[in-house]
Amino acid sequence: MLAVDCSTTAAKAVVFDATGRALATGRHPIPLTRSAVGIPGAHEQHADDWWSATCVAVRAVVAQVDATRIASVTVTHQRESFVCLDGVEELRPAILWLDSRARREVEELGSTRVHEVSGRPPDTTPSLYKIAWLARHEPAVIERATRIGDVGAYLSLRLTDRWASSWASADSTGLMDMRTLSWSAELCDLAGIRVEQLPVCVRPGDVVGEVTAAAAAATGLRAGTPVVAGGGDGQCAAIGAGAVAPGTLYLNVGTALVCGSVSADYSFDRSYRTVAAAGGSGYLLEAFLSSGTYLVTWFCETFGPFGSTGVALAPEELLEVAAAKIAPGSGGLLALPYWNGAQTPHWDAAARGAVVGWTGGHTRAHLYRALLEGIAFEAKTLVDGVAAAVGAPHTRLVTGGGSRSALWAQVLADVSGSPLVLCAEPETTALGAGMIGATAAGLHPDLAAAAAAMGHLGRTVVPDPAAVAVYADLGEIHATLYSALRPAMTALRAYSP
Repeated sequence: MLAVDCSTTAAKAVVFDATGRALATGRHPIPLTRSAVGIPGAHEQHADDWWSATCVAVRAVVAQVDATRIASVTVTHQRESFVCLDGVEELRPAILWLDSRARREVEELGSTRVHEVSGRPPDTTPSLYKIAWLARHEPAVIERATRIGDVGAYLSLRLTDRWASSWASADSTGLMDMRTLSWSAELCDLAGIRVEQLPVCVRPGDVVGEVTAAAAAATGLRAGTPVVAGGGDGQCAAIGAGAVAPGTLYLNVGTALVCGSVSADYSFDRSYRTVAAAGGSGYLLEAFLSSGTYLVTWFCETFGPFGSTGVALAPEELLEVAAAKIAPGSGGLLALPYWNGAQTPHWDAAARGAVVGWTGGHTRAHLYRALLEGIAFEAKTLVDGVAAAVGAPHTRLVTGGGSRSALWAQVLADVSGSPLVLCAEPETTALGAGMIGATAAGLHPDLAAAAAAMGHLGRTVVPDPAAVAVYADLGEIHATLYSALRPAMTALRAYSP
């Protein structure tokens, strides 16, 4: 099974066998533009870069595994990002989930009714408000667009010539009626578009189409290979972590921080956002913060390069070594990681990052550790909120790029005060997509069987009692920072880039 994960930073391709063993991997970066377009809060990419990076990544795995052995292709991807097309040509760069330009539209159009229908509290993340921004500021784009869709729909179009999206992908637009899992004419009217511009919605796990001759030439895949409807990266990460039924809570420390649990029934509440499960039925109740490993990447890019050290380590590895020598609490330095606004539970687009407690004795390593700890404090809030909403699930699984950091995993356990079970496969999102593809290809009778056969757990991270006590005290202080700084954050909004 080939899983394609088109994330915010790169397109990754991983080939799995029926036991969940990764046989081949490929990766290619995707350029990201931040606010360089002269629009405050803008984060954009070219959709063609999604495709070209996918082609490079897939060609890398096809060079390792015979394409005739690939039984299915399943796509997972960054959510809420969308592109406007005229045919297959993009009319402007795609607008990403990180983009916060639509704060005014959130204030004016967001409501309890929108939350009830879409499953998402008013926030700059869903596509709905940014599409409304385009309708106001670039109306010609909306008028000319024959297609408006998510990353999954775009890659489906390039792979199969079919304009279709899994409802576990399309739901990220914020334009679906989550009770019926179909497009909402009411929400489309609110955004200023027509339902006809959106992709056809299909059930996750259904075959969307087959790899065309043109796509085969671009990727190296065999023409006619089935392409299976997958889901957003959060939903697929949940499946890869084994969260396919109620009773398990997972934390995905990826570009964003996402915590969730499976629910058979639809509900909505400000303590989570409700998304369609990629298993084909049911929902995920998700708590969400847009600053996960994004913040680590930002720190390394902003405060690097680190000069010649004579050691073959990446910047984050060097920082981890230094930060691990610092005691829990970072010398009294506390960070609010709201670099892209605050999501669960505040849903405040005006929120900004803050670091409190500076002295002349603090170093770059202190700041780095404080950022990891700040995200961990937020993770505890997310986990506790979802656990309360679904009745305290008994198993807590941690996945995502951040879980590969031994320091960060320990900090997460120490702040939570509970043991955390790490997933053995580092590319858990891709693994979830592979499980969906394996089920569609008939290698396993259902998704639960695929998860049991292909999912494997890694080590358990046990909290350090001394660190737990320190973080319990600091957590109480950390919990007061947002309300104390909110007036200043709101006032500073007018001056923010």
